[in-house]
Amino acid sequence: MSSSKASGNDPGTPPAARRPYHHGDLRRAVLAAALDVIAADGPGALSLRDLARRAGVSHAAPAHHFKDRTGLLTAIAAEGFGLLATALGQAADLKEAGVRYVRFAREHPAHFQVMFTPGLLRADDLELTTARALASQALRDAVATVPTGSRGTDARLAGVAAWSLAHGFATLLLGHNLDDPVGDRDPEEVFRRLAAMLFRPAGE
Repeated sequence: MSSSKASGNDPGTPPAARRPYHHGDLRRAVLAAALDVIAADGPGALSLRDLARRAGVSHAAPAHHFKDRTGLLTAIAAEGFGLLATALGQAADLKEAGVRYVRFAREHPAHFQVMFTPGLLRADDLELTTARALASQALRDAVATVPTGSRGTDARLAGVAAWSLAHGFATLLLGHNLDDPVGDRDPEEVFRRLAAMLFRPAGE
């Protein structure tokens, strides 16, 4: 491999391939290239050989780190759930957890696409199951901030309701299905209003 190719300075290579990296950044370079592809064309467009070209590495490099396409997608999902768990854990209450969920989907659309498509992933991967569990716990913690009178006695169903609202809103938003009702308003503020409609004190 020539030095110009290794540094990603070939003007004919895709943008992701021009990002400088050294050996320690190889895994990150492949992940970044994969996220670019998913954001533009969806998970179905991923090819390990193409990702190697985009990242400016040998065609065997992605397989060295991820074994195969499923391994790569699983790593992306695990990273996504980790980021989501951190975002939810920073919320002061359930409504803000929902806002952070929507924000996560908007800021990490490629992760979001992969995370909730089980058929793409290696279900028993330890990193994935651990990150998913952390995100689920963060959601449960947020539900626990809501008084029973506002969410009912079944905390698990309340969590499903909150997740459904945030995930559904985020999915519709990313698919441009809410362009008309949301208009030029801040989607996060719109979501706050929706959340307020769902979780109200008893008797209101």
